[in-house]
Amino acid sequence: MKAKKKTFDAVEMKNKIQEQLYKITKSMTAEEERVFYRKQTETGPFADKIKRIKEQQAKRRKAG
Repeated sequence: MKAKKKTFDAVEMKNKIQEQLYKITKSMTAEEERVFYRKQTETGPFADKIKRIKEQQAKRRKAG
């Protein structure tokens, strides 16, 4: 079986993102870092998904 040529390398992408985040957060205190990541979850590309998950969890807690 012949191997397919990769068009996307997930590990390379993860490493680049991790490096960018390190550069941004390396001089932050632990509290500043918590605030940074919290803000990212509220405004980043997955903010809508995270909001829906939190709403579903709140409904389950009320029902249970």
